[in-house]
Amino acid sequence: MEANEGYRARIADGLLSQAMGAMGAVQVVGPKWCGKTTTAQQVCRSAIYFQDPDQRASLLGLAAEKPSLLLKSAQPILLDEWQDAPQIWDAVRFAVDQDATPGQFVLTGSTVVRPENRDLIRHSGTGRFAKVRMRPMSLSESGDSNGGVSLASLFDGAAVEATSPLGLEDIARLILQGGWPAAVNARGSAGRAGWAPRDYVDSIADADISRVDGIEKNPNRVRLLLRSLARNESTAAKMTVLQADMAAAGGTISINTITGYLSALRGLYVLEEQQPWAGAVRSRVVQRAAPVRRYADPSILAAILGLSEDKLLTDFNTFGCLFESLVVRDLRCYAEAGDAEVFYYHDLRGLECDAIIERRDGAWGAVAIKLAASQAQAAKANLSAIRDKVRSQHGGQASFLLVVTNTPHAYQDADGVYYVPLGCLKP
Repeated sequence: MEANEGYRARIADGLLSQAMGAMGAVQVVGPKWCGKTTTAQQVCRSAIYFQDPDQRASLLGLAAEKPSLLLKSAQPILLDEWQDAPQIWDAVRFAVDQDATPGQFVLTGSTVVRPENRDLIRHSGTGRFAKVRMRPMSLSESGDSNGGVSLASLFDGAAVEATSPLGLEDIARLILQGGWPAAVNARGSAGRAGWAPRDYVDSIADADISRVDGIEKNPNRVRLLLRSLARNESTAAKMTVLQADMAAAGGTISINTITGYLSALRGLYVLEEQQPWAGAVRSRVVQRAAPVRRYADPSILAAILGLSEDKLLTDFNTFGCLFESLVVRDLRCYAEAGDAEVFYYHDLRGLECDAIIERRDGAWGAVAIKLAASQAQAAKANLSAIRDKVRSQHGGQASFLLVVTNTPHAYQDADGVYYVPLGCLKP
């Protein structure tokens, strides 16, 4: 296969390369339209597209009867939307058992395997498959961040000096556009970049959510839930809160139904949970245990809530919420490049911060997200209190404290706290 000439480099390129160098097969997961197939095409020599309407019936039939025949193409082989032909999983696993050469297969998928098909997969793939998570483009990938400050370098106490190219209007535009490659590539064409998030939400409600588990769902109820989740973005809202919120908007729905809908949204990789920080548990600091829910991209939030650039710029509270969603999306992308994960901190005494970034070796940093420069000093005080509390409970020393803002300049103050605009961050 030929690489796309206009391809924008992705953080996942490096992750995929590493995974292919270690395992015989790699599974690439993430929401649809985030670029999984295009990224896989850059490294694969042949491809089978299970959603190709011209070949779908014959491909699915072959996968059911003799899936090994689909694995005879030039390697690496891309098996796109493989979950539609779940028998291919065991065929790949068996092929890797017979020949352990790394990097033979790349399997991409925008949903989990449907429940009625899970019995067709008899092996977990442990030891044969690596997994790479893709998300919509970060600002570094889309070229909107100048990359003046590396997140990874903060773990080493690096000096920072950079100036962001982004003003408030730019941030509002980027929130509405989202990190969808099609929207990023279409910007500059009047009206084209904004269609993707709106169409994405319609697709979720009208069709995609029912395909995850094969259970037909009421599109109106789905939209009510999507809206309730948007209003409760970045919270651990209880099921009863979501239920009451939907009822207030005119929808009657049971807790069991909400649970099923949430599971389906996670299965689409549209809804992602941010877990509480386990490091604080090890340090004997008692935290709230429930994960918080976040949409995969802030443009989904904006589309659900019917927001425009003018509405964002005149409603600073809502703007701040969506800015937080944008920052967490990017931090997740950048953290993965450095073998780290993004958690949150909220202890039972009310101390909290938006993100804890912890590397696999246990090094960690605490992050506050503030759109307004006027809130930066309060954020610093809160981060310092968390650092001191965790340290006093034998939780280890923080590698850095970071306030992500939309101020023009990146700097480190006299107490060592970093202030970095989102428009300067990179992995």
